[in-house]
Amino acid sequence: MDLANRTVIVTGGASGIGRATALLLAREGARVSVGDIDAERGHALAAEAKGAGLAIAFLPLDLTDPASIEDFAAAVHRGVAPAGGAVDGLVNAAGWSLVENFLDNTPEMWERTIAINLMAAVRLTRAVLAPMIAAGRGKIVNIASDAGRVGSMGETVYAAAKGGLIAFTKSLAREMARHRLNVNCVCPGPTNTPMFVHQPDKRKEALIRAIPFRRAAEPSEIAEAVLFFLGPRSDYITGQTLSVSGGLTLAS
Repeated sequence: MDLANRTVIVTGGASGIGRATALLLAREGARVSVGDIDAERGHALAAEAKGAGLAIAFLPLDLTDPASIEDFAAAVHRGVAPAGGAVDGLVNAAGWSLVENFLDNTPEMWERTIAINLMAAVRLTRAVLAPMIAAGRGKIVNIASDAGRVGSMGETVYAAAKGGLIAFTKSLAREMARHRLNVNCVCPGPTNTPMFVHQPDKRKEALIRAIPFRRAAEPSEIAEAVLFFLGPRSDYITGQTLSVSGGLTLAS
């Protein structure tokens, strides 16, 4: 298995893309630490994994709270990471969006959107980097969005945050290359996650019409791209953005 005995963090792992990613990585041999604010679903995932013989541990994580992020990273390093306190991989998969016109947004909505979709990844990445550098190994995969590449009506600040995450990925990859750490980005298009399913039907239909494959992605299809970036087949790839969106951004 590609990730045998590797330790990997997955944020937002209680549902959607994060959950599919955590399960796939665990099936490939990784020891996965899932962080999520949804404790009920997080514990359910850990129980399901245990029943299947998979190594997935759940720890509570509030990505809007810097102290929670620091506590989560410290707990993973203490309890899950191997000697030396480094994790082998970090997947910043958590995301949040509220679909509404920009002029209807509140400042509180902006702050929450940026906190979860951009600053949480910045903070957690910073918390794991020093041990990775000391250990001389590590791969980081950020889950952004094609909204960050081409924009998205009704998700203006979300698109801005995901665009920032793409730029963060590229810039960090340049800085970390001398340490032989890989930093890459996966950009899903519309995907069958709770965030997509709960959108109005007309919006979902319009999004699907814009996709050349004429369907939304399944979370497992996004997870496969994450696995590629975490595994040995991508050892010479860094600073890249891969759209997994059925051709949505063909011209981008």
